[in-house]
Amino acid sequence: MPFTASPEKTAQLLRYLFEEASLGIAVEDLEGKLLLANPALCSMLGFSKEELCGMNCSEFTNPQDSQDDWALFQKLRAGLIDRYSLEKRYVRKDGAQIWGRLNVSLLKNSDGEPPLVFAFVEEVTDHKRTEEALRESEERFRLAAQAGKMFAYEWDAATDVIVRSEEYARILGEDKAAGTTGQQAMAKVHPDDRERLRAAMAELSPDKPYLQISYRTVRPDDTVIWIERNSRAFFDEQSRILRIIGMVRDITERKQAEEALSGVSRRLIEAQEQERARIARDLHDDVAQRLALLAIELEQVQQNPSVRPPEVRNRIDNLRKQTLEIVNDVQTLSHELHSSKLEYLGIVAAMRSFCKELGEQRKVQIDFKSHDLPTPLPLEISLSLFRVLQEALHNAVKHSGAGHFEVHLWGTSSEIHLAVSDFGGGFDTEAAMKGRGLGITSMKERLRLVNGDLSINSQPKRGTTVHARVPLNSESNLLRPARIKSDSYGTDRRPPA
Repeated sequence: MPFTASPEKTAQLLRYLFEEASLGIAVEDLEGKLLLANPALCSMLGFSKEELCGMNCSEFTNPQDSQDDWALFQKLRAGLIDRYSLEKRYVRKDGAQIWGRLNVSLLKNSDGEPPLVFAFVEEVTDHKRTEEALRESEERFRLAAQAGKMFAYEWDAATDVIVRSEEYARILGEDKAAGTTGQQAMAKVHPDDRERLRAAMAELSPDKPYLQISYRTVRPDDTVIWIERNSRAFFDEQSRILRIIGMVRDITERKQAEEALSGVSRRLIEAQEQERARIARDLHDDVAQRLALLAIELEQVQQNPSVRPPEVRNRIDNLRKQTLEIVNDVQTLSHELHSSKLEYLGIVAAMRSFCKELGEQRKVQIDFKSHDLPTPLPLEISLSLFRVLQEALHNAVKHSGAGHFEVHLWGTSSEIHLAVSDFGGGFDTEAAMKGRGLGITSMKERLRLVNGDLSINSQPKRGTTVHARVPLNSESNLLRPARIKSDSYGTDRRPPA
């Protein structure tokens, strides 16, 4: 038989539910003032029942959420809605902030009394924190994937459908709205890599479920990129693939860097062989022949008794001059290969001597200045900067069309700088950096070995400046010069005097 209760029993039951409910319950008037509050709500907000009753709900609501709540409350008062719900933040008596899920309804009295508002609050702070942590984790993953140029994917063997994270569209150049199947993805793999990928996937098994492979894929705009795929396959009891999950990373820049490094190594070897060939030609075609001619002339002087003493002196003086020229040329060649001055007298003496000799040889003016250098300077840094000077000056003298050059070497408390400037026609630095010439490449590689870097500033008809910067190792026992004021070269860099 149906349950029936007297009004007293019903009132007693409602009071029990009100008092024992785990949800916070409040009865409010149409202004939002609390008339009743149950123990759960008091415990949730940290107020006593006496404190809560008489307070307006806005007094313990986060101000940022109060406006949205009040707008809905106004619609409730106007009869536009009879209930509403939202998640909002509450401020406890101790100032702590919690999240609650609020459900509000309007109870209209039939006896002419003003309507009452019932509010039910469920605390969802832990749930909101979990959601926030999940969002932060997803955002970190998204940022990491974006920075690493990678995306996650899952392939379902039964449907052949691939589900991917949103970064794939930017990497693969595809429309996010377009679905992709395994067959379509395989068709976009570069023809030269397709069979290799198929063979690698065919080798997947429950004992070997992991796949790591790099291959090329063709984007919709026909550009080709390199991707690296790390995957794991899952199998059923019959060892049939159910699905594959994994990460795909764009490694195009890495591949290009590897190819560029390979090209640099190849060109450096070629340059080394060309330099050896040049030295061999200089020794064979120039120095050896000049020495042979010198020997012949000496023999003629020895075997010709009719030559008078004045003529002998003149010929011997001429032979002496030829001998000195050969000695100077051999010394210059030796100096190009290995500077003994650099090793025994230091970088300043070696650079000054090189500038003087090159200027005299090429009939140009080369001004050299140095200041604030720490001593002693590590030999590897000195050698790298000396080679950069040789390359930069040779290029400037050969290509700039200028007759005046400036070389400046200076130090700071943490760096060594070398600037080689000319006042010639200038050139396109971007094209030169991307070109296949070995001059800039060799300078950059030499500086890279000592953690240095190279910059080139060139403007048409305003000349060129090659600037090398090498940091000083803090562990090196170097004497530090006083700090120099900053300037256009950057913080703590002093311009050439």
